[in-house]
Amino acid sequence: MNRRGLGRGRLLASIGALATLASIPLTWWRVGGSPGIPESSGNGLSGAGIVIILAAVFLLALVVLPFAGADRPQPLDRPLSFVVIAALAFVGLGAVVFQLFDLGALGLPERSPGLWLGGAGVLLMCWGTWEIVAEPGRR
Repeated sequence: MNRRGLGRGRLLASIGALATLASIPLTWWRVGGSPGIPESSGNGLSGAGIVIILAAVFLLALVVLPFAGADRPQPLDRPLSFVVIAALAFVGLGAVVFQLFDLGALGLPERSPGLWLGGAGVLLMCWGTWEIVAEPGRR
């Protein structure tokens, strides 16, 4: 058998990706709601949130790939693949925050819990990726 254990980095990245996916149905932004102004809100499926969600799905696929494939090393199972996907998620999060800041819709956790949970998930994905890159003997 050539399969390895999950490892700390892959576990952290997976938890981050799952947290990001769990944030999809939650409110990511909310504006209005004062007298005379209707409230408007959105979730992770609007705007650049799609990039974050796709990155989470791709990262989970990378984690599962060695366990689902043949009993030999997979060409995509490299630290660079994790770095690219985590960078994509981080850039997507930056784009979402920039869009919401520009609209004045960037809220505290009680007004936008999905954004905060998604942001925490992206940070966990990046931390897990850092752990994967720092694993001794893996390049």
